[in-house]
Amino acid sequence: MNKYILCTNSKGGVGKSTLSLNLAITLSEEFKVAVIDLDHQGSLILLKNQYTKFNITNEQYLLYPNQEYDIIIIDCPPYLQKDLPKLIRLADLIIIPTRAGILDVLAMSGTVHLIEKEKMKHKSLIVLNMIKHNTTLTEEVLNFMVAHKIKIAKTRLSDLVSFTRSVALKGVFNDKKAQRQIDNLTLEVKNLLN
Repeated sequence: MNKYILCTNSKGGVGKSTLSLNLAITLSEEFKVAVIDLDHQGSLILLKNQYTKFNITNEQYLLYPNQEYDIIIIDCPPYLQKDLPKLIRLADLIIIPTRAGILDVLAMSGTVHLIEKEKMKHKSLIVLNMIKHNTTLTEEVLNFMVAHKIKIAKTRLSDLVSFTRSVALKGVFNDKKAQRQIDNLTLEVKNLLN
């Protein structure tokens, strides 16, 4: 049976595609994984031929139950309002990546509202992405997020060049800190999928 991970946020530039890709890289060490790139920019589909451990596609036939993959990660564009409710209902886990900025958290409210409307908050996870450490801003933003009553990942992904480069280098293997962070997040994701 497939497990669907939806990576979504109505705000652009929060790292949905990079996070989807890095989760696919890590999860593919243990599972058969596919990534569906629904973003009209097609950033991930351009990388399709560079990755052999998992499939990258923009074909939506994988949105229907099949035995081909264990985990299907759906990378959403910022604005997919028409189809998003259906994808939210399909998801076993909804990952909402966001930066630790006040405007980023406020912009996330539209996505949270759709998740609430579909009664899927219990299957949702906010991931703080591109975090600047040693600042009080992250803690201030966390206070805003608590109001959403959605689980917040224990793992916070730092604003590391390795994550940006990971797309070309096929992972963050050369950076121990980045690898530890993505491994820890992957473990959280696997636990939530069980």
